[in-house]
Amino acid sequence: VQLQASGGGLVQAGGSLRLSCAASGRTSSVGTLGWFRQAPEKERKFVAAIRRVGGGTYYADSVKGRFTISSDNARNSVYLEMSSLKPEDTAVYYCAADEGRIISGLVHDSQYYDYWGQGTLVTVSS
Repeated sequence: VQLQASGGGLVQAGGSLRLSCAASGRTSSVGTLGWFRQAPEKERKFVAAIRRVGGGTYYADSVKGRFTISSDNARNSVYLEMSSLKPEDTAVYYCAADEGRIISGLVHDSQYYDYWGQGTLVTVSS
C-alpha cells in the first residue's frame, strides 16, 4: 500500500485547512487509516484515526472538537479537516494505514501501522 498526503500549508491561527491522503495498491487489506503529526524536535504523536469498515473515529484529546477525520472508500482516500488551528498544531502530518490488525485500543500507537505517507507540513502562524 502506498500513501500520498497533500494539503499542508501556511495558515493563520484560527484558520482552517484540509489534508488529504490517497491510498493505492492493495488497499482492500487496510483496516484503519490514521493521521499522526510530528513537531520539530518532538516525537510523532497520534492525531486521529478512522475504521475503513464501519467508519468508527478516534481523536487525540488535543484536537477533539476542532479536527474531523473522514474517508471515501470509493476513492481510497482519507481526509483531515482542521479548524480553529493553533500555533501548537504546527507539525509535519503523516497519514498511515494498517493491515487490519489494529484493535480499537491501539489506534493511537504508531508501531501498529504498517504503511506511512511522506508527510505534509502544516504551519500555523500566530
